[in-house]
Amino acid sequence: MIAAIKNNLKNLIGWKTNKKIIVFSVDDYGNVRLDSAEARKNLDDAGMKIHSRFDVFDTLETREDLEMLFDSLSSVKDKNGNSAVLTAFAVPCNIDFELMQKEEFSEYHYELLPVTFEKLTIKNSTAYQGAWQLWKEGLNEKIIIPQFHGREHLNLKVFNEKLINRDFELLTNLKNRSFTNISSSGYQSISYTAAFDFYKFEENKNFVSIIQDGTNAFENVFGFRASHFTPPAYNIHSTNFSVLKDCGIDFIDLAMFQKEHQGLNKYKHHFNYLGKQIDENLLAIIRNVVFEPTDDRGIDWIAYSLQQIETAFLWKRPAIISSHRVNFCGHIDAENRKIGIDALSQLLKEIVQRWPDVEFMAANELGNLIKQEKNIQ
Repeated sequence: MIAAIKNNLKNLIGWKTNKKIIVFSVDDYGNVRLDSAEARKNLDDAGMKIHSRFDVFDTLETREDLEMLFDSLSSVKDKNGNSAVLTAFAVPCNIDFELMQKEEFSEYHYELLPVTFEKLTIKNSTAYQGAWQLWKEGLNEKIIIPQFHGREHLNLKVFNEKLINRDFELLTNLKNRSFTNISSSGYQSISYTAAFDFYKFEENKNFVSIIQDGTNAFENVFGFRASHFTPPAYNIHSTNFSVLKDCGIDFIDLAMFQKEHQGLNKYKHHFNYLGKQIDENLLAIIRNVVFEPTDDRGIDWIAYSLQQIETAFLWKRPAIISSHRVNFCGHIDAENRKIGIDALSQLLKEIVQRWPDVEFMAANELGNLIKQEKNIQ
């Protein structure tokens, strides 16, 4: 009953459509979190505390990860004959572990995503040979559409301060080509993976160059400007909206009930809804369906997601399905990927059977449709 009430409440307000639109918005693509099973063992042996499934299974997508994901997405067709499409909110940059180690971890360096794939192909060809080429093929076939998730999936303030302090957890990770299991203890209002978290408000000025550099790097890596942005951990202050808009971003994923940090642990609360026009003519996109099949909390994720989709359609809203790459990662444990891909395939099958007039869209395509109907330039 509580779940049903929440599902209805989050669909009460926002842009409406008679179309039955399905969007899959999946975070964390392109990001190196855990390098390998060997790295995981080394971190375990060093006593690194596991905080979540991301610390155990989340790796840069392998060739087999992408092959199985694309097969699943292609297994169904919508009313227009289109396969399901995954909007991959991706980072174009990762830590340059080799350069940092060469310089004895004296300062931060990053590399572009194709370089990361190239290095991992040399290191582990079985897993990564052809993965980046497959990524590009999926993009060309419009099975996977990348959008901007930040330049990298880390908070540079936390990273640099831990580097200066020769933090054991950070250095252990870097020596294992990973960035996971790191404590944010001592950092008020900042998570180590949340790129745009801050403590003092004036720290926001540091994000301007990161956003500019990151959106340029995204274009360099993927061949087009991103128009849709999801901040890591959903956190970014509205003072950064103007630079996002200047860099080509038209749409931003925000929480419906947003707790915006104002600095020094003071917060302002905002209510957002699908299609809300916010500062700098950005349109707010609100995810209204959750699908996390490898999050083992005793939830029947297929039934739960279908119920949320049904509620969205009842209120004439598109169903914007939120998920994470970790659900489809099998580099550490193939069973984790099997659970996620099997659940995705079953969910897709149920969707097209229940709603034969369904239409699959990328998140930015939905944004463009809303923008067109609201007559926003």
